[in-house]
Amino acid sequence: MAKLNVFVTGSTGFVGANLVRLLLSEGHQVRALVRPQSDLTNLAGLDVEQVTGQLTDDDLSQKLQGCQVLFHVAAHYSLWRADREQLWQSNVEGTRNLLQAARDAGIERTVYTSSVAAIGVKAGNSADETYQSPVEKLIGDYKKSKYWAEQEAHKAVQMGQDIVIVNPSTPIGPWDIKPTPTGDMILRFLRRQMPFYLNTGLNLIHVQDVVLGHLLALEKGKTGERYILGNQNMTLKEMLDVLAELTGLSAPKGEIPAWIPLTTAWIDEVVLAAMGKTPSVPLAGVQMAKQMMFYNPAKAIQELGLPQTPVRQALQEAVDWFVSHDYVPQT
Repeated sequence: MAKLNVFVTGSTGFVGANLVRLLLSEGHQVRALVRPQSDLTNLAGLDVEQVTGQLTDDDLSQKLQGCQVLFHVAAHYSLWRADREQLWQSNVEGTRNLLQAARDAGIERTVYTSSVAAIGVKAGNSADETYQSPVEKLIGDYKKSKYWAEQEAHKAVQMGQDIVIVNPSTPIGPWDIKPTPTGDMILRFLRRQMPFYLNTGLNLIHVQDVVLGHLLALEKGKTGERYILGNQNMTLKEMLDVLAELTGLSAPKGEIPAWIPLTTAWIDEVVLAAMGKTPSVPLAGVQMAKQMMFYNPAKAIQELGLPQTPVRQALQEAVDWFVSHDYVPQT
């Protein structure tokens, strides 16, 4: 691939930071949009041109000038009902504004990072790109915002923009500084703070396969198409058992009935929040965890050549990164 001038949003986050590293290793020039309040830890020491701004800024097209390719990775993630307006503003209006700016700036091709969250869950089966849950059935405002943001990408395609959509499942691996909800589960396991587990399931993929999938989508993806970037469907119990094998720590033995965290979350978000107290368990998160969130990545494997690094290796690298970056107290 020819060396490109690339604009990246979300570069300080988990997927974005791994993508920036891959782009630099391939010899591309990277310009990164960073918010004024962003934690820049993930960009430290990297040869990246940083421009400060927000997705809703009026002057984004000027910031994009001179770049040929846009990777729109940024998204606001929250499962709290109180963040509904911010989710809409960042994910939907921000995406609409950025894609308009890309059109004005003459960006040749955009890879938009959606999520399997926008697709929804297919009961009793693995969803692929042809499946779409009705938007009203998507659990929580985050998933709904990602659905509507993806519709903005489709509208822009209809207006003539060259956009490829990728839908990562659940990435795991290094540079998960925040961490993500799955990274947090790994951390709680390592800190021995997980006595019970819920009967839920995820599609896991190494974050480095996800970012390579972004480059493959840029190179081989079809305009207007979406590609699930995923690998292995696993129950949470199976994931915890692998972590136990890798670390020598004991996996939680007991399954907790869903009604217990659901009740806690309802009290948290509906009762305590109304009293001005900060809730600790998002209701949408528990409702989502009642489902088996399984996906079929065959299209991306066949059409893009998406790699399938063993999930066991990805979990090991996530553990190693958390330990080496002092997320886990030394015993």
